[in-house]
Amino acid sequence: MAKEQLAVIEMVTNMILGKTGGISKVDFVPQKIRCPEPQSIVYENPGQTFPRNTPESQGIHSEHLRNLVEELAYSPDTDMHHFMVLRHGNVICETDFAPYRKGIWHITHSMCKSITGMAAGLLIDEGKLDLSENIYKIFHDKGSTWAKIFRPEVTVENLMTMTSGVTFNESGIVSGNDWLESYLNAPVSEKPGTKFQYNSLNSYVLSAIITERTGMPMDEYLKPRLFEPLGITDYLWEKCPRGITKGGWGLFMHTEDMAKLGQLYLNKGKWNGKQIIPESWAEASVTKKVDSIEGTYGYGYQLWMEERPGSFEYNGMLGQNVLIYPDVDMVIVTNAGNEELFQDNVMLNIIRKYFPVDWMPKETLPENPIAYAKLQELTERLAGKRLKNDQYYNSPLIIGKGGWKKNSSKYRVRERQTEIEKVQNQQIHLLTDLLDGTCYEMEQASVGLFPLVMQVMHNNMTDGISKINFYKRRTKELQQTLILCFQEGEESIELEMGWNQYIENKLSIHGETYLVAVKGELSSDVDDNPVLKVEIVYLEEAMRRKLYVTFVKDTSASKLITPEYIEIKWYESPGKVLIMEGMESITTEVTKHPIYSRIRENGGIDLLHRLMEQTIEPVIKGRIIDSSEEAQQDTEVQHPEISGD
Repeated sequence: MAKEQLAVIEMVTNMILGKTGGISKVDFVPQKIRCPEPQSIVYENPGQTFPRNTPESQGIHSEHLRNLVEELAYSPDTDMHHFMVLRHGNVICETDFAPYRKGIWHITHSMCKSITGMAAGLLIDEGKLDLSENIYKIFHDKGSTWAKIFRPEVTVENLMTMTSGVTFNESGIVSGNDWLESYLNAPVSEKPGTKFQYNSLNSYVLSAIITERTGMPMDEYLKPRLFEPLGITDYLWEKCPRGITKGGWGLFMHTEDMAKLGQLYLNKGKWNGKQIIPESWAEASVTKKVDSIEGTYGYGYQLWMEERPGSFEYNGMLGQNVLIYPDVDMVIVTNAGNEELFQDNVMLNIIRKYFPVDWMPKETLPENPIAYAKLQELTERLAGKRLKNDQYYNSPLIIGKGGWKKNSSKYRVRERQTEIEKVQNQQIHLLTDLLDGTCYEMEQASVGLFPLVMQVMHNNMTDGISKINFYKRRTKELQQTLILCFQEGEESIELEMGWNQYIENKLSIHGETYLVAVKGELSSDVDDNPVLKVEIVYLEEAMRRKLYVTFVKDTSASKLITPEYIEIKWYESPGKVLIMEGMESITTEVTKHPIYSRIRENGGIDLLHRLMEQTIEPVIKGRIIDSSEEAQQDTEVQHPEISGD
């Protein structure tokens, strides 16, 4: 069994056993900084910002785009964050889906592999690299002598087309610090160049080659050659423990900057009249080189082919995409957080439905102010823009704008809604008062604020949450919010939660900073215990954390008092489905390990799956440890029971 498989087995075992500290074999160095807030939407060169125009001016009906955006927004399988459509270099539709707002960069995942392909093309154009070079000769001073004798030749082109056959893949990033050495020593399972096997470490090795030949990390090599000419200034590309740009993942970038990369390849490597990427390389990259996985359309050089003839795509998991349709001069950009990994998914199939292979727009159409206004209203509502009465479009408590006749059915519905809001607000104030100043100690400190996927991708592993404190706060608008203070390891992390609306926070763990939006809702369980539903949205990521906090009441008490116990159900989205799919390839190997012999004898993989699911979605109990007599007297009030009805 390879050491990377053993490392994954050990990590999974520790997670199942509730251990946190020291489970990563990779040295952690904080890299993630807070996203820079743009000073202005205008760059130094105004030509680097795409002009905004109506869809009709570019030959597309506003109603067509409105229907597309609406279907993307309300599908249960998409979880859209940002969306942008360009035609003829004009932005004709853009939507930020609340709480994701404009001005925040977003993780790109494997979408950035296509940028790594551009870097390799530039190096080839400079005469410093050739597609036919054997990677083992490029790194002649690395790897074991034994492996060098018996392994087949793997070329740069094999890396580009995902046909290297090398077995050291994504799971290897948890096995140690030297990913390059491990890759070069790994077995080759297929004859190189013959079979498509998607492997992010192929892209990582391309990045390592660029560093080997230039003496600088790939992101630094690209800065004057790609990023600066395109006006891409705010980005962050993580590096491995050895200082090599990750290449296949780890890049944060703005949606509009993603669109620039799409427009660059739509124009065959040219930007503002200047050839940035050699035209021959741009054309070669988007030409199908190999058949890819089922449900996809083939693969070029670090780029996917698309359904429309001649179209192609930069594709990243969970919905980070740049689609390029050369025949109609269009670019489409998506950021999302869906549960799917590759091109055969609900979100992309919705887009394909609106732009099928036989769809052709006009060059221009007559302006349609009414249809365009409806498109704008939809995008503003989805972005959470405020109405004139200062209420959010997307507030769950809003039904209409008012102005109804007193005896109308709409008036009665609104009146009933108002009564429900009043009761809920009373319950919220009561629970907030009861919780103010309380502290609950967790029975098991094995869960972190970061979702598991984020912990592994960024190597920022949890120390485990040991305590949770609650405090109330009154805002300048006289609204009451709740502060959740998590004790994770030695760090105390405060998050301010809005009731039925998001509040933006800065979250820092181990020196890495993330923007999060936090919203809470009050409900109840079947036993009428109060349930606080907390959603933590990582605004720069494709992930969310959800907590269902049940406050167990003392049924023997004559009056409602501060709950002595809490039970927290932890979820992450995308979560169980995605993680279990990713783990499927190693679960068979896991059950062969001696530590799992008893598991294998009593249910095998099914039992292991259940243990892993409980690790992904754990239930942790906590007991109150900090409630002074004075605070208890203040919160013991005669009041009807709290419920979510």
